[in-house]
Amino acid sequence: MTFHAQINGYANPARHAEGLYIGGTWRKGGGIAVMDPSTGEKLAEVADASVEDAMHAVDAAHAAAAAWRATPARQRSEILRRWFQLMTQHAEELATLIALENGKALPDARGEVAYAAEFFRWYAEEATRIPGEYRHTPSGSHHIIVDHEPIGIAVLITPWNFPAAMATRKIGPALAAGCTVILKPASETPLTAYAMARLGEEAGVPAGVVNVLTTSNPGAVTNAMLADPRVRKLSFTGSTGVGRTLLAEASKSVVSCSMELGGNAPFIVFDDADLEAALDGAMIAKMRNAGEACTAANRFYVQAGIHDAFVAGLTARMAALAIGPGYDPATQCGPMITTNAVRKIDRLVTDAIASGARATTGGKPLSENGYFYPPTVLENVPADAAIAREEIFGPVAPVYKFVTEDEAVKLANDTEYGLAAYVYTQDLKRAMKVGKRLETGMLGINRGLMSDPAAPFGGVKQSGLGREGGVTGILEFMEAKYYAVDY
Repeated sequence: MTFHAQINGYANPARHAEGLYIGGTWRKGGGIAVMDPSTGEKLAEVADASVEDAMHAVDAAHAAAAAWRATPARQRSEILRRWFQLMTQHAEELATLIALENGKALPDARGEVAYAAEFFRWYAEEATRIPGEYRHTPSGSHHIIVDHEPIGIAVLITPWNFPAAMATRKIGPALAAGCTVILKPASETPLTAYAMARLGEEAGVPAGVVNVLTTSNPGAVTNAMLADPRVRKLSFTGSTGVGRTLLAEASKSVVSCSMELGGNAPFIVFDDADLEAALDGAMIAKMRNAGEACTAANRFYVQAGIHDAFVAGLTARMAALAIGPGYDPATQCGPMITTNAVRKIDRLVTDAIASGARATTGGKPLSENGYFYPPTVLENVPADAAIAREEIFGPVAPVYKFVTEDEAVKLANDTEYGLAAYVYTQDLKRAMKVGKRLETGMLGINRGLMSDPAAPFGGVKQSGLGREGGVTGILEFMEAKYYAVDY
């Protein structure tokens, strides 16, 4: 009996292949194959939404909008809280499902489920704390009252790399604010989204408040929803290229947009850094989800005095990682999401080596079944290599040597992206000073992990617009209404 055949409960792929989730019902239609990246075998087939299906989803979200908007904040909070509890209760099943369709190693998948669930707990609390404002005008002519109201129907588009967390990071604040939503997960990893819809239904989410659809024609389906005047919000996580296209489309209907786009994170290690702590952080920042993360360390800038020791330490750690199917408990580095992802990584590594870089471990695709690329360290990488410009999205760590602080800052900022950055030094004053100069939305100081539901997540430059998470995340799904009051 295969591993797939032994899976039960929420981890069973077949359970989440019953159709589109629209208006609280499951609707059959079409077929999109969901593949196991560990083997290249088909896991299940999910429904393929048409433009007409998308319009039905907008209808359902609209029909539920008024009642959900009027639902007391405490009641919305309790539903989100129950959703959090159900995710926690079924955590191991959800982690297995993620490992199956995404290839993520089980420890990473378990971490994602815990992180994803926390967005429901956090926004269960924030639902009851929506801010307002009351003050006098400077002239004394009247009073200013500012209220925050739900923005309206929100279209949520999520990527394949964190199929649970990217969904909850958007659904949580949207529902807490009083919005109804249409979630379009990536077609590579839709099973987790449908599992989440089932748990939401069990938690008491009313029909039509959360709708989920998958499609092989995302452009036409998304454009049709954005063109509908009832849709007032687009929240997208994905590539910068697709984000630009969606921004242009949303502008036609003046739809509010939150965009969490690409990254090219620098990881700066100064000579005075604690070497072991820096290596610990480097492994987390680089190898979380096998490097398939927008916050992944993409460029390692290491000061000359510690450079050789850092390369040696990182090489030893990367070479020791166990490669295998995500759902194998022994696996530390799972497969990439598709064969195209492997080809892209190989292209970047091959180009870097041809330009003078040297692979101290890895450096070539694996020939096993599935979409595997080995953990790889590159040294002597030219600053103008393609791998320094493009988001790798894989288990490859290019290392660059620098001498001065100014040089490190200049190299780190030499990118169109500005999502995340990391700095390792035992001099906190230096860390804060360098942090001020780095063009980034988030900075990890002596930490390889910065994501937290209680913190604002987002970038600058071509890495996006707006913030998710934290106390500001809920305001992305609200409109400020000003009342000029005379009494």
